[in-house]
Amino acid sequence: MSSGLQAILNDPKYHDYLAILKGARNGFVYGVKIRFPHALLMSILFGRGDWKSRLRHIIKATRTHATSLATFVTIYKSILLIQRRANGGKEKKADSFIAGLIGGYFVFGNRNAINEQIVLYVASRVLASFIPRASDAKIIMTPDGIRPIPPNSRLFTIFASLAWGGALWMFTHHGESLQPGMWSSMVYLYRDSEKWNGLRTLLWHNK
Repeated sequence: MSSGLQAILNDPKYHDYLAILKGARNGFVYGVKIRFPHALLMSILFGRGDWKSRLRHIIKATRTHATSLATFVTIYKSILLIQRRANGGKEKKADSFIAGLIGGYFVFGNRNAINEQIVLYVASRVLASFIPRASDAKIIMTPDGIRPIPPNSRLFTIFASLAWGGALWMFTHHGESLQPGMWSSMVYLYRDSEKWNGLRTLLWHNK
């Protein structure tokens, strides 16, 4: 690495811009790591068509997930920087919410299968964060910030029961309202298991 490039990388005045660049890179890499094995596994278990078409689907899903995360991180960190500069170098409490709101609108507001899965994942984590934390857990500060505290065990049990009870009730009575991936999984688990023609289809066949 040239000394000139190294000087730029170590220069504080470029830090914020390089942080945006690395955030985009990390978003892309994380998206590939998350989506590729998931898409591959789902294609093996539930995929239709020949392997050429399945491979195209895997690549498309991975690219969509990775580029969406990279774009979101770029927008989010860029808006944070703009707000911080507008506030005299200080970050206000609402800045992260505003930046996430704008990034979410432009990147994940367009409904497609990948975006829907990501948004539902994020929404479930936000909802679960409202469960009171375990009272006996210690707050641990690491170099990267405060380590998450697990939820109260008893309240998590209630949360889990309500979530699964609600999911199965929705599947039974209002299946049209469920996310397609969840609906397909539930059909495989709870309806296809009601049908078989013999020992072979009982033990080995998907249906």
